[in-house]
Amino acid sequence: MSGSGPLVGVVLVSHSAAVATAVADLARGLAGGGPSAPVAAAGGLPDGGLGTSAELIVAAAASVDRGAGVAILVDLGSAVLTVKALLAEGDELPTGTRLVDAPFVEGAVGAVVSASAGVGLEGVVAAAEEAKSYPKR
Repeated sequence: MSGSGPLVGVVLVSHSAAVATAVADLARGLAGGGPSAPVAAAGGLPDGGLGTSAELIVAAAASVDRGAGVAILVDLGSAVLTVKALLAEGDELPTGTRLVDAPFVEGAVGAVVSASAGVGLEGVVAAAEEAKSYPKR
């Protein structure tokens, strides 16, 4: 369901800045023409190394927050733990931020495509999580 209000933001958290940026670019490209949901990559550590940075995640979420919610997708274990800790703190991430249980690449595409179409936060989360059932054989 398309709306005329603000779009849900999407944050892609990877242990690698290059991976997070590449997946963000792929998802934006597959979302097609028209308005694109705000997407931010939060990859690696502030010094460019591999890892997960709460500081980068918080900044990315703030940059995509338009008041419609923020969907965060993560690649590996410590990224999950970092986002869960930020959500538990309650004041670091924008209101309406959700950690999405989805495969990183396929879920990112589903989230960005649906968010760009104006789908609300629950629909964006559902579209991303649906990617868990895509058969690959």
